[in-house]
Amino acid sequence: MLEHFCECYSNLSGLILCPVLGSITLLFIPNSRIRSIRLIGLCASLITFLYSPVLRIQFDPSTAKSQFVESLRWLPYENINFYLGIDGISLFFVILTTFLIPICILVGWSGMRSYGKEYITASLIREFLMIAVFCMLDLLLFYVLSESVPIPMLIIIGVWGSRQRKIKAAYQFFLYTLLGSVFMLLAILLILLQTGTTDLQILLTTEFSERRQIFLWIAFFASFAVKVPMVPVHIWLPEAHVEAPTAGSVILAGILLKLGTYGFLRFSIPMFPEATLCFTPFIYTLSAIAIIYTSLTTLRQIDLKKIIAYSSVAHMNFVTIGMFSLNIQGIGGSILPMLSHGLVSSALFLCVGVLYDRHKTRLVRYYGGLVSTMPNFSTIFFFFTLANMSLPGTSSFIGEFLILVGAFQRNSLVATLAALGMILGAAYSLWLYNRVVSGNLKPDFLHKFSDPNGREVFIFIPFLVGLVWMGVHPKVFPDRMHTSISNLVQHGKFH
Repeated sequence: MLEHFCECYSNLSGLILCPVLGSITLLFIPNSRIRSIRLIGLCASLITFLYSPVLRIQFDPSTAKSQFVESLRWLPYENINFYLGIDGISLFFVILTTFLIPICILVGWSGMRSYGKEYITASLIREFLMIAVFCMLDLLLFYVLSESVPIPMLIIIGVWGSRQRKIKAAYQFFLYTLLGSVFMLLAILLILLQTGTTDLQILLTTEFSERRQIFLWIAFFASFAVKVPMVPVHIWLPEAHVEAPTAGSVILAGILLKLGTYGFLRFSIPMFPEATLCFTPFIYTLSAIAIIYTSLTTLRQIDLKKIIAYSSVAHMNFVTIGMFSLNIQGIGGSILPMLSHGLVSSALFLCVGVLYDRHKTRLVRYYGGLVSTMPNFSTIFFFFTLANMSLPGTSSFIGEFLILVGAFQRNSLVATLAALGMILGAAYSLWLYNRVVSGNLKPDFLHKFSDPNGREVFIFIPFLVGLVWMGVHPKVFPDRMHTSISNLVQHGKFH
């Protein structure tokens, strides 16, 4: 009995329960003991992070089947189960989530003096929800969990965000994601009525008529497109980033934007292959427009956070082009930039947070000449700027190269437009770095100059190591993902 219990709850359940137990423990700690609250929250998130590499070590890359599968009867009368498992596609998203949450707690270590207990509790609940989303193999529960993720994010923006328009940005973020997902809920109910189950393993073997596939694909697209986000439903993202605290922007860019592209990979493409082929030109058109439009828009922004936010839209639409190339190179290549973007954009938002903590402004025109007053920061910022440009040797290069290879096999014009987006990406990245770091100091606006302290450098080091490791030794990622991606392509008969 005990052995069976340990076997069932030693893998994914344990990973999911760590942040839950941490948040429950915090309920019994008085608000006045803020140091104990911080340490408990950090320890819970670090235990979760140290737990996640065990999954990678035990993971068997030779099979495309879901591994570490666990099932708990939830609504037996409706044949809906709490069904967990991961494959090569979801494995690294779980690890990325567990990596970023301790960073967010460290970022708010000294800044979140008001409602510190509530902030750390919200961070741990958010971690639980996001890990569960990436592990969930039941369609209805995936929907419930993915739509629960914006709730702690709404609270973090609304309570700890900037004072200007944080309530408006929080509601805009929540309503955009909620309205798009209503159509997905209707589609899930239709699937449940037709098949009698929402078990993904069964649904992948179920054939829907082409007309039904098109209807269901559009409904799923309405939800996932907002989360990517794709043009024209991207307006909520820059506003949410500007008003969110630094830790909120890290999670928003690092994890939440991946829910849309992960949804396409996990559900839309394998479940509705005929509709996917039908709508691929539509996705290509939207993505190409988004890459060019948002890259040009980035050059016109004056707020540091908006610049990175619009560049995130361009990068994520680059990912959708690779994903809908529907070949191994394109899909495999699209996962690598998702992981890389989770590190690069998070690191860039941390850099903006370092500047904002010292100078209390994010407007580009007030900055200049920081290389002479903050040389260590300028070096770190330069490295992350190169990674944002997808320079060879950094984490983004291999993935974006594979996306271009995969896209070129499908449509050479789309691949050319995507490559133009990479050129524009280099333009706005260098423009941003030049405006902030080079030129003359502006002492009339900036008074307090100090390089990153020990805590901030400690936070940056894992990002620096991760970006170099992904760029120099990317083989570990395709090795784990290849079988799952090949199975996805063969299942949809895209090859």
